[in-house]
Amino acid sequence: MSQGKHLPSVHVPHHKNTAGRETVVMNPIPDVVKICMSQSIGAPCKPLVEKGDYVKVGQRIGDTDAFVSAPVHSSVSGTVVDIEQVRGSMGGFETLVVIETDKKQEISEEVKVPEVSNLEEFVKAVRDSGVVGLGGASFPTHIKLNPRNVDECETLVVNAAECEPFITGDNREMVEDGQDVIDGMKLIMKYLDLKKGYIGVESNKPDAIENMKRLIEQNDAKDIEVFVLPSSYPKGAERVLVYEVTGKVMDAGVLPAQLGVILDNVTTVGVIGNYFRTGMPLVSRRITVDGDAVANPQNVVVPIGTHIADVIEFCGGYAKDPKKIIMGGPMMGRATKSDESTTMKNTGSLLCFSREMADVKEETACINCGRCLNACPFKLVPQIYAEAYLRRDVAKLQKFKVMQCMECGSCSFICPARRPLSFYNKLSKIMIKEAATK
Repeated sequence: MSQGKHLPSVHVPHHKNTAGRETVVMNPIPDVVKICMSQSIGAPCKPLVEKGDYVKVGQRIGDTDAFVSAPVHSSVSGTVVDIEQVRGSMGGFETLVVIETDKKQEISEEVKVPEVSNLEEFVKAVRDSGVVGLGGASFPTHIKLNPRNVDECETLVVNAAECEPFITGDNREMVEDGQDVIDGMKLIMKYLDLKKGYIGVESNKPDAIENMKRLIEQNDAKDIEVFVLPSSYPKGAERVLVYEVTGKVMDAGVLPAQLGVILDNVTTVGVIGNYFRTGMPLVSRRITVDGDAVANPQNVVVPIGTHIADVIEFCGGYAKDPKKIIMGGPMMGRATKSDESTTMKNTGSLLCFSREMADVKEETACINCGRCLNACPFKLVPQIYAEAYLRRDVAKLQKFKVMQCMECGSCSFICPARRPLSFYNKLSKIMIKEAATK
C-alpha cells in the first residue's frame, strides 16, 4: 500500500552498498568489551557487578529505579576487570563496565523465555529485555508501549524506512529475521489491543518488501500491511512517517500515542519478537560498517561494548586513513573522537570516510535561492534562522517557529552555499531554552 500524502524531501545518494550482503557474526569475539551504563535517553544505570566478578551472556549488570531507563546486560562471558569513569561524547562522565572475555560465551541462568498474560506483564518483560529505540533515539521501549492513553491507541506503525545513506541493518532485519518482526508486531498489537499494523518501508528495499509480504500471508496476519514509501529523505523521521502512513499531523512535542499511534523501529520490534522466543535480552547489534575507508563493508552482529577498532579490524581494517568516523548515518549521526569508542545499543552503523569524502566544501554567501525552504518537510525557513541566530534575535526565532525543526539536515544537504543550516537551527533552539531560564 502507498498513498499520495507526501511531505517535501530531498534525494540523497542511497549508497546501500551492503543491502545484498548476508549478515555475518563477529567471530572471534573481542578480548575486551566496555559496556556503558548510559544506554538510553533516560537515567544511567548503576553497575550491579564489581571488579573480579564473573559474568555470563544475558546477565543483568546495570539497572536503576529511575522511571525513564532500561537495564543493561552483559554481551559476553568473562571477568569484570574494571569499572571506569570516562568523558562521554556529550561532555559528561559515563560509567563503563570493563569485561575481559573468556571466549566461551556462557549463557546466564537469567535468560528465560518470559511468560505474560496481560499488558502489565508484557510491559515488564519488554523492560527486562533492555530494549530501547534502535533507530537511534534510545528511548526505553517499555515506556513507549505503555502510554497513559493506551485505550485511545489503535494503530502500530513500524518504522522500516531506513532513509539514511549507507545504512542497511533494518533492511537485513526484514530479509533475514522478518519472522521476529511479525512476531513482535503481533505481541504489541495483542497486548495493546491495536487494530491495525503498518510496516513503513522505502521502495528501494524490494527484497525486504517481498519477504515481509510473504510472511504476512504465511502468518495469516490480515491486520498487518506493508506501506511502501518513496525513496527520499527523511521518510524515517517519526513526524514524517506518521503523517505519510496515517495522514495525522504531528507537531514538535507531540507524541505519536497522542494521535492514537504506537511507533517503533523495525529492529526494535524484531528484538521483542526474538526475546519472547529465546529469552535473550538485547546484548548485540547488527551494525552496518561502510565508507570508503573500510576494506570490507558489511553488516556485522557485534557484542554491545565492542571497540570500534575491533569491528573495523574484523571488516578487514582500513583501506584508507579515516578522516572521520560516524556512529549513525551521515545526515544525523555523530562523529566519534576515535576508534577507541565502544558500540552502544543504538549503534546501527559505523561509517568511516577518508579525507576525500569527509572534507566539507568551504562555506560561501547565501544567494537566497530558497532550496532549504523547499527541502524542509515542514516548510520552515532555515535562512531566516541562521540570520536571527547570528544576530541573537530570540524573538524572531520564536516567531518563525524554529522549535519545530527536527534537525534532519535536509537544509544543509541541499544548500549550494554549503552553509551549516541545520547546526544553526540546533544552536537557535538551545538559545531559546537558555533565554527562557533568565
